[in-house]
Amino acid sequence: MPAGIFRVCLVVITAIVNHPLLFPKENATVPEYAEDIIQKMKAHEENLRLEQLRLEQEIARQEATLKTLEKATETEEQNNKEPLPWDLWSAMSMVIFLLIELWRQDYQDGNWQESACEEDDMAVLGKAFKGVALPDKAALANFYERCILGATGDMARKRELVEGFADDLLEALRSVCNRDADMEVEESIGVGSMYENWRVHKPLVCDLIVPFTPPEPYCFRSQTWCSRESVPPDKQGYGTIKVCRADEDAAGCICGKTKLGEDMLCLLHSQTNQTTRSGEMEDLLCCKNTQYLDADQVMKWFQIAITKSWNKISHKYEFDLTFNLLDSPGALKIKFRSGKSIAFHLTPVVQCEDSDAYFISHFPRSSLMADPVASTDWFVTFAVYERRFIHSISKKLPASACHLSCLQILSFLHGKQCSLTGPSSLTNYHLKTVMLHLLQTRPYQDWASENLEVRLQDMLKFLEKSLQEKKLCHFFIGNRKVPEVLNFPVVFQKAEPLNLFRPFVLHRDAYRKTVDTFHEMLKNASALINEYTVHIPSVGHTNMLHKESL
Repeated sequence: MPAGIFRVCLVVITAIVNHPLLFPKENATVPEYAEDIIQKMKAHEENLRLEQLRLEQEIARQEATLKTLEKATETEEQNNKEPLPWDLWSAMSMVIFLLIELWRQDYQDGNWQESACEEDDMAVLGKAFKGVALPDKAALANFYERCILGATGDMARKRELVEGFADDLLEALRSVCNRDADMEVEESIGVGSMYENWRVHKPLVCDLIVPFTPPEPYCFRSQTWCSRESVPPDKQGYGTIKVCRADEDAAGCICGKTKLGEDMLCLLHSQTNQTTRSGEMEDLLCCKNTQYLDADQVMKWFQIAITKSWNKISHKYEFDLTFNLLDSPGALKIKFRSGKSIAFHLTPVVQCEDSDAYFISHFPRSSLMADPVASTDWFVTFAVYERRFIHSISKKLPASACHLSCLQILSFLHGKQCSLTGPSSLTNYHLKTVMLHLLQTRPYQDWASENLEVRLQDMLKFLEKSLQEKKLCHFFIGNRKVPEVLNFPVVFQKAEPLNLFRPFVLHRDAYRKTVDTFHEMLKNASALINEYTVHIPSVGHTNMLHKESL
């Protein structure tokens, strides 16, 4: 009898363990495989019914054998005095299966409905690109010549004008600042799409970063997230900048870490000296009562300094200079008397150790996913390395390679789609990151100009997969295959890869909006390309009309 009970329990446990919901197939969903699950459940029920009949026959044989055996000991008789009937075990088995079935129904109707939205996103992304037919390479080349080249033909002239004016403005800034008390600015550095030759959206805005250093005897000591043992995910990519005296240990005096007695006094830091030191730190643009550089204070200082320097040299120019955007402190605009204007960005930065990575005081982010950041947290930008990588790899690619053309077309299509359906959390930096990854993985000859259509499809597929997985790794951080010629810091190469799409995990509404915009862009790509190709004359035709008018 105990053997029979054990077998019944074993059957029940086996049925529970083999239930399809406990070990579902990977990527399977109930709506798609409901019929298979029902058939499997019926098969399980039939097998259990046969097993039940076999066990009943075996138990009956055991009971007949027990009747012919001698009377067991008194203890065994006591244990077998009230044997559980088979009907009770059968009923318990049915109840267990019933509870499992009810739980399955609740799980299907409840939890799966909660994740239905995300599964719909994945289904859309998985099928979005399959039904898209991009124009052929001849149409794409025609579109690129008419729409892209026509809009960016004067890019070099604007760069030259902005660089010359910025140099004059910064020279005036050095003359109006107090060298013994104010920050010292260095030469500006051009970064971004205008200096990488792929910007397509007007106005054509130049991005210039301006490194600055503290006055003597102070120096900056920076600390990135890589050098810390544990960093919250939202702090990855950031660092802090401590203002110290050049002859001061980075750790500071021991009195700041040790509790001194009432009758003890630090000979270096009396109460008066501490008050004076706090005032000096605030004058050095530090956050109140700290030694850490405050990005907001730096931007206020920089705006005031730019205003003073412009007042000094404004008589030399026949245009006006104004601050362009309130939410972008370094945005400036040159306004000519004819009504035309040129916009550019001047952003103060701090050099990260002895590298070409910089802590940037103001980093534009998507408003759909913008989380508050402390003013003492500075974002680390690798814009100089990005520009250097694109320029160095362009020398190895075939003549008239299509890598920048693909990026420009993709940036153009996404920008036009956002103007139709509203802003998206997908930025041009994400698009450039996709191109950088493909430049490193694909052979150089694959980027020949005749492969424009195929490489554009590769970028769209890569972007689609990244959106589906909510994962797009930063090109430099954690990438151990960065060419040695760039002299990229090893500390960032050995760091954990930084997922640029991590905010999508937390902001589901922004993710859904981005997915919808990407899907609409794919559907409208051919229509947009054909429309702009028809209505915009070619570059050669425009030049001929211009010569005739002259």
